[in-house]
Amino acid sequence: MRLTDCHNFHDFRRLAKRRLPGPIFNYIDGAADDEVTYRRNTASFESCDLLPSVLRGVTDVDMSVTVMGQRLAMPVYCSPTALQRLFHHDGERAVARAAGKFDTMFGVSSLGTVSLEEARRISGAPQVYQFYFHKDRGLNREMMARAKQAGVQVMMLTVDSITGGNRERDKRTGFSIPFRLNLAGIAQFAVKPGWALNFFTHEKFKLPQLDSHVDMGSGTMSISRYFTEMLDPAMNWDDVADMVKTWGGQFCLKGIMTVEDAKRAIDIGCTGIVLSNHGGRQLDGSRSGFDQLAEIVDAVGDKIDVMIDGGVQRGTHVLKALSLGAKAVGLGRYYLFPLAGAGQAGVERALTLMHAELERGMKLMGCSSIDQLTRANIRFR
Repeated sequence: MRLTDCHNFHDFRRLAKRRLPGPIFNYIDGAADDEVTYRRNTASFESCDLLPSVLRGVTDVDMSVTVMGQRLAMPVYCSPTALQRLFHHDGERAVARAAGKFDTMFGVSSLGTVSLEEARRISGAPQVYQFYFHKDRGLNREMMARAKQAGVQVMMLTVDSITGGNRERDKRTGFSIPFRLNLAGIAQFAVKPGWALNFFTHEKFKLPQLDSHVDMGSGTMSISRYFTEMLDPAMNWDDVADMVKTWGGQFCLKGIMTVEDAKRAIDIGCTGIVLSNHGGRQLDGSRSGFDQLAEIVDAVGDKIDVMIDGGVQRGTHVLKALSLGAKAVGLGRYYLFPLAGAGQAGVERALTLMHAELERGMKLMGCSSIDQLTRANIRFR
């Protein structure tokens, strides 16, 4: 299977599955418990229909948006995700370059495998730093200062991960960082020698945002222990208010799902929220961001930039979210599978297809700009 054979999300997923050892593929593809929320994230879009307007004379389409003070040439962005160099040796470098070519926002995770500084040098596109709140308050302040110095425009605090989700696919193979694979996991690596050749012939795997604070490379700490031992489950609104004040710029909370929490985000000075259930990887049985979107936009959409992520596989999914009032939509697995399958070329092809779907969809909807997408364009079954 070649990259040119990929025409949609499902094709990229199949390509990644062919290239990656099973434990790594399942780390991307898997979710918590019975994976109900993971499936619901995409299924939620199916209960909403688009209602096109015709004879509008749409020849040119402007799909640019401004979110948290950042102008994006298209209304989707590459959400920050962890461990990208496990999937392809270029990792975040490939994503940063691709986002730069499409002039859209991208994120680097606290568990990123390329440094904030290097990612900033690679791309002039708006950059988000996805941050976890640590028990060590000094570490939190140091990491924010580093992001500011690197030129990161938006701080994005993940608020739905005070403990790790129950990801049973990983338990079945023993997947962790550092690797502690069981026999089933080892066997799955053995049948994909190309991945091992790629991984071990490039620079050593590391977590640059944490290297000076947490030694994960020598086997002293796994990712699961990082979540249970380093992150602070006692994090509260006062702690976040202090972070917002310290940062002094665009600040977004990722993982907001209720009107009450959205209003509190406004009260402490946040400029954006992402309705997210972490791709179904945390609390199984929770609502999808799309299911909650209208309720939260109605309550606070005129006071804070509301975004969503989770389950987005098509341009029409994005158009539905924008019609409900989202300012932009985050992509996760949508670009991770093509990254795993073909590196930067894969991410660029995925974004090319998304751009084409958005442009085609807007023309068929009779809309020449994003602000023309409204609730008049959709109906729920």
